Order: sequence, then structure tokens, then C-alpha cells
Amino acid sequence: MPEAHQPHTTNHNHRCRIVLTGGPGGGKTTAADLFRREIGDGVVIVPEAATMMFTGGFPRHQDTDSLQAVQRAIYHVQKNLEDIQAAQYPERILLCDRGTIDGAAYWPGKPNDFFEEQESSLQQELSRYDGVIFFESAAVGGLDIEGGNPARYESIQQAAELDKELYQLWSQHPNFVTVHHNKSFFQKISIGLAMLEEMVTNLQKNTGLSH
Repeated sequence: MPEAHQPHTTNHNHRCRIVLTGGPGGGKTTAADLFRREIGDGVVIVPEAATMMFTGGFPRHQDTDSLQAVQRAIYHVQKNLEDIQAAQYPERILLCDRGTIDGAAYWPGKPNDFFEEQESSLQQELSRYDGVIFFESAAVGGLDIEGGNPARYESIQQAAELDKELYQLWSQHPNFVTVHHNKSFFQKISIGLAMLEEMVTNLQKNTGLSH
């Protein structure tokens, strides 16, 4: 866990916004879907912008200019998806499959350059979320990360490196927890769901809200 943080003030108007993040192949999408099924109308999911865009035909190239253009586009799509869902469902828990900070790990350069490009900062983006649950990538344990996602292209090594970079960024949030790699995907998801339920319960107690 990080040491000291800047004071955290959430700058949004909605019930509760939690982001699920981590390196590729962590199980966050599965956990989000299962939690939504369990809670029902109390939860709305913000889908992963990158997967939506790439499976919809958004071009992917590996030169620096293209990589930067892609991350700029993903950032704005992600941000606006969150804002739309928050406006449409103000009384529901907003469960985000990745968040606006993820692009800094994929940016071809320093993370600060990414935030400057968006006319923002790490602290400003962290303040969008009430809590962060980090699903450590299966790549950390040397396991396959395929998982059936057609938009995924990273090697195991690349996934592990992204996992580390994402952790360094997101762990600066004051309400951050990690779901560590587990050889049993079932056990990992079960642990993640328990952490998510506990986080939601604590946030609701702090704000006086309930399901």
C-alpha cells in the first residue's frame, strides 16, 4: 500500500462509483457481471471503452502517434460513458470496468504526459471514484490470459508489466484493495466479489445509503 496521499474529494453527483481494474486477464469483467446479477437493479455497469471500440472496428496501430490517438479516444469515451450512466441511473451503484486512469499505463511515454494531454492530473482522475478494486492479472502467475476477449493482444510478459504499472497508479487511491492472483479462478472471483460487497457496504454506511 502507498504511504501518504493527498486529501481525496470525490467530485461527482451519484450514489457510488467503483472501478474494477488491473492487468489483462484479471477477471474484473466476470466479477462485475456476477455482482450485477446478484444485486440486480441496484447496479449499473460501465463497460470497458477499449473493448467496445476495438471490437467495433476502431483501428489499432503500433506507431507512437497512433497509440496516443487511441488512448485519447479511449479516455474520452470512458469518461463520457461513466457520466451518461451516472446521469441516467443516479440511485444505482456505478461499477466501472476500467477507469480513466488506465490509459496512462498504455500511453507511449510517461504517465504525467498522458494526464497533461487530457488537461487533467492523476489526483483529479482518482477523485472520480469512491473506491478501486484491483484484480491482479493471471499473467503475474505465468498463467494464460486469453479468456475469450477478442480485443486482447498482449503477451503474458506485456500483461504482467501493464499490471505493475496500473497498480502503481491506482494504488494511490485512499480506498484501494487488491484481489491477488490465484491459481483457482473460482476462488479469486469469490474473493473479489466479497471485497466488492464489503466496499459497497462500507461506502453506503458512510453516505447513509442502502440497497
